[in-house]
Amino acid sequence: MARTAACVWRISPELVRALDDQLGMPVDSYVNGTQTWLTEPGDPDGPDVTLEWRLHPVASFRLPSELSHYDLWEHVVEQLVKGSSSDALVLGTEHRTLHSLWDGMECFVPYGDEVEPAPLAQLATSVLGIAPDAVGLVDHTRIGSEWERTDGTVSLVELLLAELHA
Repeated sequence: MARTAACVWRISPELVRALDDQLGMPVDSYVNGTQTWLTEPGDPDGPDVTLEWRLHPVASFRLPSELSHYDLWEHVVEQLVKGSSSDALVLGTEHRTLHSLWDGMECFVPYGDEVEPAPLAQLATSVLGIAPDAVGLVDHTRIGSEWERTDGTVSLVELLLAELHA
């Protein structure tokens, strides 16, 4: 069982604003609601290793009507910047809450590079400006298999947190 160091944050408007301020637009957006960023070595004020940041969707994620997965991030950030409540976001033709979209975010070192949990937490906190809610080692294979087995009806963030608190 390969375990990877990971940091996890629960979703909040502050987390979304920090992601937007520090990382900008996601490098990739997925139909399942996942938003992904990479910080590479050599980025200004960046870490010495590549960090992958994944904003994980809620269980049984459903995209708001009239939005594509590519537009979702921008529309959420726009609403929060305008001062909209995270409990009343206007997304396409729907009113949704931030918690109806994403459960939280995970940061880890991709590509098989190994970093211990404590240094990863320090790196991630220095990049994002917000300390994670949980840090430790996770089995991405087991968590991914469970998510796929349930056809996305379980929360990846809750699976991660359960493993980190086990």
